[in-house]
Amino acid sequence: MLQIYEFIVDHTAKGRSFLLFFCLLLITTSSFAQTDASITIQKKNISVIEALKEVEKQSGLSVGYNDSQLKNKPVLNLDLRAVTVENALTQILKDSGFTYEFKGKYIMIVPDKKTEVNPIKNVTGKVVDENNEPLIGVNIKVEGNSEGAITDIDGNFTIVVRQGNILSFTYVGYTSKTVRITDKNIYAVKLVSDTKQLNEVVVTALGIKREQKALSYNVQQVKSDQLTEIKDANFINSLNGKVAGVNINSSSSGVGGASKVIMRGTKSIEQSSNALYVIDGIPMFNFGGGGGTENGSQGVTESIADINPDDIESISVLTGAAAAALYGSNAANGAIVINTKRGKVGKMQVSVSSNTDFSKPFVMPRFQNRYGTGSKGKSDGSSTNLSWGPLLNDASRRGYEPRDFFDTGMTYTNSVTLSTGTEKNQTFFSAAAVNSEGIVPNNRYNRFNFTFRNTTSFLNDKLKLDIGASYIIQNDRNMTNQGAYSNPIVPVYLFPRGDDFNLIKVFERWDPARKIKTMYWPQGEGDLRMQNPYWIAYRNLRTNNKKRYMLSASLSYDITDWLNVSGRVRVDNSNTKYEQKLYASSNTTLTEGSTQGFYAIAKPDESQVYADVLANINKRFGDLLTCSECRSEHRG
Repeated sequence: MLQIYEFIVDHTAKGRSFLLFFCLLLITTSSFAQTDASITIQKKNISVIEALKEVEKQSGLSVGYNDSQLKNKPVLNLDLRAVTVENALTQILKDSGFTYEFKGKYIMIVPDKKTEVNPIKNVTGKVVDENNEPLIGVNIKVEGNSEGAITDIDGNFTIVVRQGNILSFTYVGYTSKTVRITDKNIYAVKLVSDTKQLNEVVVTALGIKREQKALSYNVQQVKSDQLTEIKDANFINSLNGKVAGVNINSSSSGVGGASKVIMRGTKSIEQSSNALYVIDGIPMFNFGGGGGTENGSQGVTESIADINPDDIESISVLTGAAAAALYGSNAANGAIVINTKRGKVGKMQVSVSSNTDFSKPFVMPRFQNRYGTGSKGKSDGSSTNLSWGPLLNDASRRGYEPRDFFDTGMTYTNSVTLSTGTEKNQTFFSAAAVNSEGIVPNNRYNRFNFTFRNTTSFLNDKLKLDIGASYIIQNDRNMTNQGAYSNPIVPVYLFPRGDDFNLIKVFERWDPARKIKTMYWPQGEGDLRMQNPYWIAYRNLRTNNKKRYMLSASLSYDITDWLNVSGRVRVDNSNTKYEQKLYASSNTTLTEGSTQGFYAIAKPDESQVYADVLANINKRFGDLLTCSECRSEHRG
């Protein structure tokens, strides 16, 4: 050792090499310790941590581990007699989800990557409110997948999850809560009442505001953001699936077409079962929605479809007797109460939105492709419009699909809104445009909305003036209803399977005798007076042009803190021009027997004027009685 020391002192450079050799020697010595030490552990009901400490003691090696990860592992019954360190560690960590790694003189206990870290397990629990009362029917969902459960009559639940999953608890009238699954199997969850939701104010009959929880009847609300997530030209269609007990059926007229709103089933066979629409407390007569006859196949829009969804603040849906009690017999089928936006106090806010929708036929009828043109298995030349002739072979099969007739529909919706105001005066303005090309060739729909609203307060906010104006320009072409004779879909669906559809795409041919282009349709009329579908689309034209304005004003005065008097008036005027142009050679059933074509024009005008005066008393009789008693006691 003395020689080594002298060597180091006298030869510094060579000493560094010796030190390196000495360190390698120590590492080699520790490596031998991993394999040479023997472990003996003969104990029952020993924990994993205690066993690892025994290995550390007998081997002289340091064992590193996370107490929180190993403390809940099942106890062991070990009978190890002079085994290697590796063998001992393997037995101790068996089925624990952990393994070991040697790091010099250290042993690191790490998760076994081969073992599932988050195993599947059954989790149970109970959901209660602030008073520890069980909540029935709480919706429980595992975030990130479709697994879920609901609580029973005692508030208990059972669900299969993985450790680390997050459970979401939701219940009407209560604040939602999330819980992360740990190594526990039983959970107690408490939900707190959502006071914001319970105290939510709704607008009832004639514009009177009440807390939702104070109403004696059922009312369902839909906020504006739910209407504008996926925009529809007729915003009524956006309510589909958002209101319980309400069935909304869109018409076949396409974009902007009328919709039927049925609440709790059809009420009448002959009369309308549609709901009543109420805008800012004023009932609105829904002009239109009638549709055309079997011959005309005229598609139609409706007045409610003219409303810009970006102008709507919220919608309240009333069903059953409550609607009739508030709005009379016109609301016997239910009522949809629409509250429009006002200006907000604060800096000017400008919102711009743009939306583009593409549409294609989703479900098509099933068509046979085995039999060609004819009837009863024969092609006799007299049944050119039928598709049950002789069997088709590969050479005669045309491969016609009715889906090829339809275009890809596109709807562009663009809008801009402006809101500004002070404590005394608020202003709201909006402009919107809807432009659509339908899936039926040569079908279009355009609508332009302009809305202005101003609210002003006077006399220390006792007097309030609210004025509004809306102007709507709407035009459409070839909106198709369920009629047959002038409906292009009928000949598309019934086109004989053995004929070539490409030939009729050139839908008009020159007639030397008449010196005009006439319809080309060799398939014949049939019982439904069928025409070339492209001729119907481009030569049986039906157009609507409508201009509509709505003016409203309301004035209210607070006489006392519990007595209010208000007056309201609304004027709704609509001017429409409907034109029908049927070119020469169109089916004479539609042209009233004329071979020269047909032209018709109609200018229906609709107008509605509504006015009311309302006195609103918001005072409890109990308060009056108490106040009277107080005055009597004071006088005595």
